[in-house]
Amino acid sequence: MMYFSRLKAAAILGVCLLGLLVSLPNVLPSPASWMPWRAVHLGLDLKGGSYLLMEVDMKAVIKERLDGLVDGIRQALRPGAIFYQTLEAQPDQNRVVLRLRDPGKIDAALAALKPLVQQEGSNGTPDLEIANTLDGTITLTLSPVALHARASAAVQQSIEIVRRRIDETGVVDPQITQQGDSRIVVQLPGIEDPNRIKQLLGKTAHMTFRLVDEAANAKSGTAPPPGVEFLQLEDERGGKIAVRKRVDVDGADLTDARAGTDSQTGQWVVNFKFNSNGARRFADITRANVGHRFAIVLDDKVISAPVIREPITGGSGQISGGFTANTANDLAVLLRAGALPAPLTVVEERTIGPELGADSIRAGAISLLAGFLLVIAFMGFFYGLFGWFANLCLVVNLVLMLALMSLLEATLTLPGMAGILLTLGMAVDANILINERIREEQRRGRPPLAALEHGFQRAYATIFDSNAATFLSHVMLFVFGSGPVKGFAVTITIGIATSMFTAWMLTRLLVSRWYLAVRPRLLPV
Repeated sequence: MMYFSRLKAAAILGVCLLGLLVSLPNVLPSPASWMPWRAVHLGLDLKGGSYLLMEVDMKAVIKERLDGLVDGIRQALRPGAIFYQTLEAQPDQNRVVLRLRDPGKIDAALAALKPLVQQEGSNGTPDLEIANTLDGTITLTLSPVALHARASAAVQQSIEIVRRRIDETGVVDPQITQQGDSRIVVQLPGIEDPNRIKQLLGKTAHMTFRLVDEAANAKSGTAPPPGVEFLQLEDERGGKIAVRKRVDVDGADLTDARAGTDSQTGQWVVNFKFNSNGARRFADITRANVGHRFAIVLDDKVISAPVIREPITGGSGQISGGFTANTANDLAVLLRAGALPAPLTVVEERTIGPELGADSIRAGAISLLAGFLLVIAFMGFFYGLFGWFANLCLVVNLVLMLALMSLLEATLTLPGMAGILLTLGMAVDANILINERIREEQRRGRPPLAALEHGFQRAYATIFDSNAATFLSHVMLFVFGSGPVKGFAVTITIGIATSMFTAWMLTRLLVSRWYLAVRPRLLPV
């Protein structure tokens, strides 16, 4: 138990030295840009920054599904020559109402509409409830299961896209979590002015490519003809332009988008690339419509509507529209990250200044230092030399904790600092158990070496059981918790691992080397 080979002793000291080296990035600047220099990040409550609470517009999610259902009904009824009087979506009641011209064809219509019903959930619950009346009216209503499934999917998809967009801006360690059924919490450490982030997150960024209807006059003041809509044109002239409702190429087929400058004009543009399906569609449309205008529509606004000079068959293109460097980069970020399933609105916004974070760091550091000094004084006073061995191991424990958190690039919050302070007490508990057990063995009349052997061996079971139980409980906190709770759990679990190493391996090594050098008749414990 007290014997350490040279290889084992070198491995223990090597781990301690490695931990010291890995923790250095937290106090020293990086000597070179190519060198991996990982450090612990400070959370919003320590570094300051912005807090945004955003809500997913569920009405837009429902409206999109109902609008798609209306288009699907038109296509489903066309092959059977089933005509209708009215076909309208009613988003406020989560349904689509269809009135047939000939009530006698209601069975044929129901058969044609059955393929439109989708299955939701693992049990395959239909997402539509279809009802009909004798006068030829058919009602297709979204089921509660479908509404819940679509809301959940929209929030999860929104979280992923929000994370992509923020990552593209270079914000370090943003915290993005779900709150309730339809809200998303975004914490941005170090960002004092979140206006640019809000603009990026507030755009749905659904891009489509559609042909311009050159026969319709958007300035006439009359309603647009069927299949056409008047959309706002975003350029120096403004005004509206007649665009066909049919989407010729969807922005979902984009694979990349980068800001750049036009080689001829020097103006900022956005260069984009399609996947194979989008490239094929884009080539077919441009080949068939040379000389006509092709509108690039983003969130129901026309960015530009250039004339197709020649077929574009390379699967790539360029968006121009009076961009600046910032607006071109922002648009490229939006296109790369993908479109949100529904608009996001800011419900709550808070800005935490760095001076508040500095006060938190100062208060946390004072509490850590005070707790650390009290623990050192206690151990040195009650256990003498063995207490000072424990104090040295406690310092190494803190270094190893910092090293592991640096490797994980963990975020340190106020609860995390509280976890570090709690870990100090837990680490000392193991040394107290060992020292008290050694005292007890020595009182029984065992010689020094035997007292050390039995003290470490019999204390080990208690130390392992208590730390294992604590470790498992905090793993559950990490799995099921969120935000500050996770930060606290991460700190404690790392602290348990390092304290087990220092108390069981490093303390034994120090005591063993001391015993071999001194060979005392009585242990100073």
